[in-house]
Formats: sequence, C-alpha cells, structure tokens
Amino acid sequence: MNHIVTVQDAVTAFAGFMEPTAAELDAIELESPLILAEVELLDAQIITLDRTPNELDKRRIRRAGNRVFGARRDLVNRAADAAGGAA
Repeated sequence: MNHIVTVQDAVTAFAGFMEPTAAELDAIELESPLILAEVELLDAQIITLDRTPNELDKRRIRRAGNRVFGARRDLVNRAADAAGGAA
C-alpha cells in the first residue's frame, strides 16, 4: 500500500527565497516606463485587429511606437550612465 502524503511543507519551505530581491524590484521599477509604453502600443494594435485602421488609429499606433522607442532610449541611456559610459 502506498501512502499519499502532502508536499505542502516541501513546497512552502522555500517561499521566503522565492520573493524578488530588492535589486530585482529596482530593475522592474526602472523598466516600468518601457513596459507601460509597450502595453500602450499593444492596446493600439489590438484595436485594429478586427477592422481596417483609420487615420486616428494609425496616428495612435505611431505615437505609441514613438513612446516605446523613447522609453527604450531612456532605459539604455540610464544603464550606460550607471556603467560610466554614454550611449
């Protein structure tokens, strides 16, 4: 006869180690403007999936794309400044 045992203790024993570190949270916070800009671009693209984009849709996608590029540029520049170089 095989006994069925729970593995709750084994699973939750490492829960403290599974939390993000302060450095990981700082990295997420640093990248959040880029993440939000990418979500905005995705939203603009999703709107046009079931229809032909009109001029307003095209403008919205273009502006969202520009925000993504700007956020990426800012992120790279901040990383370069932190490393002591220039991008």
